[in-house]
Amino acid sequence: MVVLNVWKNLALASLGIATICLVGCTKKPTDQQLEVWRKEAVTRNRQILADNDKNNQQRQWNLVIQGETTTGKPVTLNWQQIQDLAQANVNTVDANNIVNPSQVFNFRGIAINTLLQKFGIQPGVTEVTFVSYDAYQVTIKIEDLLTYPIILALTRNNQQIQRSQGGPIYLVFPYTQHQELKQKYDEGMWAFYVTDIIVGTEKALVRVGQREFNLADLDKLPQVTLTQKVGYRVWWPSNKVQIQGVRVRDVLSLAGVNLTPKGSVVISGKPAVYRKTTEAINLTAEEVRNCDILLATRWDNDKKPISSKMGGPVTLAFGNNCQAETKQLKWVTFVEELTVKP
Repeated sequence: MVVLNVWKNLALASLGIATICLVGCTKKPTDQQLEVWRKEAVTRNRQILADNDKNNQQRQWNLVIQGETTTGKPVTLNWQQIQDLAQANVNTVDANNIVNPSQVFNFRGIAINTLLQKFGIQPGVTEVTFVSYDAYQVTIKIEDLLTYPIILALTRNNQQIQRSQGGPIYLVFPYTQHQELKQKYDEGMWAFYVTDIIVGTEKALVRVGQREFNLADLDKLPQVTLTQKVGYRVWWPSNKVQIQGVRVRDVLSLAGVNLTPKGSVVISGKPAVYRKTTEAINLTAEEVRNCDILLATRWDNDKKPISSKMGGPVTLAFGNNCQAETKQLKWVTFVEELTVKP
């Protein structure tokens, strides 16, 4: 706040100069000149406030590395730690630059292979998933991450990458240097505003109040299988699939939670967007009671675990017996918590 006030004072300096000149200058400025100075000061002040706001957003940005790392424990990097790790440079086109697609930029950021070496990979793990603020996710083979200089970019041509441009952390592929990568990972793989890195797939763990339930706990509940089209954003088949899980109401019962007639349940996933009040998935008691709303843990005919690539290990699913407006709610991926409201 102190910095903000100092900059605000500097920004308004031209207004102060204009006022002093009214009494101390030999030549009095015209009303037109005063208006020009006023507009310049206002514009500068707005720019400083905007820059300060952007810097605050970046300072509050974290990157979480989790999943099947050596320790299996999540590690959160703050903005300073993220900047300290950003030592890699890549010169490449930007897949999202539609104005001049052949222009080459210098990106500086964190080499993914550096992170993998730092935090380790458990035997048998073959993929890493990158999760964005808005719940988008992309998955890359570990062999490619170790082979190619794929980075999490913080700057482009020495300028911080703003949110409107995919920042502050932007997943970048070195297309120019390694053109074969474009065949493996198209433009849709350049993920904006990355917040989480998942090595392999995490173990299922769902919090309800003060209690936590793992996959073994959920498997003890009645299992429900749906055969229908799913509503997830990406990486699921477009045709009908089988999806298996447990009803939300049964999970609440296991937790000893009594959902009142006017109560509701908020479903929270790993992506930060699900924690925004305006984006929260809030299920009414009637919806929870009257239709099959599942915490899904398996899919397909052979009941495969839901991998991180598909938003697992736990996802939210709505059965066809739910009302149309209920089924239109977001099918939450990376489900981590159920919060009951009275």
